[in-house]
Amino acid sequence: MDLGIAGRKAIIGGASAGLGKACAMSLAREGVDVTIVARTVANIEAAAEEIRAATGVRVTPVAMDITTDEGRAAALKACPEPDIIVNNSGGPPAGNFRDWNRDAWIAALNGNMLAAVFMIKDTVDGMIARKFGRIVNITSSAVKAPISILGLSNGARSGLTGFVAGVAREVAKHNVTVNNLLPGDFDTERHQSNTRAMAKIQSRTYEEMRAIRTAQVAAGRFGAPSELGEYCAYLCSVQAGFITGQNLLIDGGKYPGTF
Repeated sequence: MDLGIAGRKAIIGGASAGLGKACAMSLAREGVDVTIVARTVANIEAAAEEIRAATGVRVTPVAMDITTDEGRAAALKACPEPDIIVNNSGGPPAGNFRDWNRDAWIAALNGNMLAAVFMIKDTVDGMIARKFGRIVNITSSAVKAPISILGLSNGARSGLTGFVAGVAREVAKHNVTVNNLLPGDFDTERHQSNTRAMAKIQSRTYEEMRAIRTAQVAAGRFGAPSELGEYCAYLCSVQAGFITGQNLLIDGGKYPGTF
């Protein structure tokens, strides 16, 4: 299927590895010029070279923290009129809510709620003027089924979800869509880190905890980042113009509910 977005321009956060990089790769394969953002120079440049080699599109690496005002400004300087935004950043640390002070909560809200809110604020009016825009926020399956040790993430991402529910309906008539992708268990460094934290809490080995988590997924495996990348690319397509304000779970059937 031709997604109809060749020649469009995208900004993708947290794109040096994991789910962000997978989204960038999938969009690039569709002919989208991508500006990819992550904090570490060597990592983001290596990702850019890999995506260029695989797709031949224009890839612009920006070595900045997308959750800061300076990072967003740098991304928008590199790509002033984006058609597509993929809001993605690393999640806050796992742990017990009794141990988190105000600073920990403010950092979580900034990284996993406000950064996306301000990126949307900075780009949505340009999309409205051009009559095309696709905004995808990578949140978490924990928005739908909270994970106790990820309280910082549960709270911050749920706040973003509430914000998106309103703004998506406001801008839909301009062919601008805003959706949230809720990844479950994907085999990324972040997932491995959380598995180690769970193992420590339960006095298990990492291997034992990984086996337990795998068994909880109906598909019997963890997801490959590329699977989420392809879903993201579809949500950015012309064909997906009637999908907006949605929280779209991609978790291999782990969530047990009907709705």
